[in-house]
Amino acid sequence: MLADVVRFEPIADAVHLAIDMQSIFARGGIWETPWMERVLPTIVGITARYTARTVFTRFITPLHADDRPGRWQRYFGKWQCATRAVLPSSQLELVPALRQFVPPARVIDKPAYSAFTLVITGSETDVCVLATVLHAIDLGFRVVIVEDALCSSSDAGHDALMTLYRNRFAEQIELINSEELTSLWHSDS
Repeated sequence: MLADVVRFEPIADAVHLAIDMQSIFARGGIWETPWMERVLPTIVGITARYTARTVFTRFITPLHADDRPGRWQRYFGKWQCATRAVLPSSQLELVPALRQFVPPARVIDKPAYSAFTLVITGSETDVCVLATVLHAIDLGFRVVIVEDALCSSSDAGHDALMTLYRNRFAEQIELINSEELTSLWHSDS
């Protein structure tokens, strides 16, 4: 039996978007990401080949926790050491191996902004719901997920995301059930 051959379409007019490759996430940073060292050579290679089409984003923390809206205040209240009042400015810079590409590569700083509350329900926990939740967090929304109103075609994916929400986003996501929702959010009628 012959294996199916997967053919990929050529890529044209693309942008290489390298997300938050900053010292704060590198070895010794307060939010150290152990795999960064492993993937950095690959990112350097891609950037070297497509320098003019590369955009680096930098997650810029607030000067003080109270400078951010909504749930970001709570988050940076916990992570005071990541505020610019405490954190050395060098920690928010690109890692040294990537700085050499700017310019022509560009850097976009992305602070969070907003203070609305979103109550999230729906399908699929580990695809569309995940994308929406992460985007809402990035915008600084208060995110309330109704656990018993989410579903997925993958039980493993659903369970993994619920664990992720509890363990990695506890400062930014509130997990409640539908009964708690009715006691916390009164109807307009």
